[in-house]
Amino acid sequence: MTLEITGGSSFSALARETGQWTRRYAGGAVTFGCPARSPERAPRVWSSRGLGLPKSELPGFAAQLRRVMKHETYWIARAACADRRAGDATRWSPGRYDDEDGFVYFTGPCTHGDPWPGYRPAEEFTITLPHVRGLRIRVAAYLAG
Repeated sequence: MTLEITGGSSFSALARETGQWTRRYAGGAVTFGCPARSPERAPRVWSSRGLGLPKSELPGFAAQLRRVMKHETYWIARAACADRRAGDATRWSPGRYDDEDGFVYFTGPCTHGDPWPGYRPAEEFTITLPHVRGLRIRVAAYLAG
């Protein structure tokens, strides 16, 4: 049996967008950047309410959260935080997959500066450092699940 793919030069397969993440630490928070993503695949943020990420991006984002927790700035912010429960997973909801758009949504303390309600594509978003642990737990649980 032979499989023949035709289509010539006008045929192109959709290339999987390989997302590079950036991290910037300032004022007890980490800002994640996600340049080079189309608006359809950019993270969605409802400022102060939650975060949505494409399901295919979760393993890479989990690695970013792990790197943040290894950074000295994380531990300094964590030690200075008066709220000892700030890193609890209960600050974030379990991941909820939306099969219409392929995103996984987590309700929790994430901001991007846009005052409008609802989830909006964001090129970057910010999470206070003590809350990173809780999100990492929720993302890992979703991936394990």
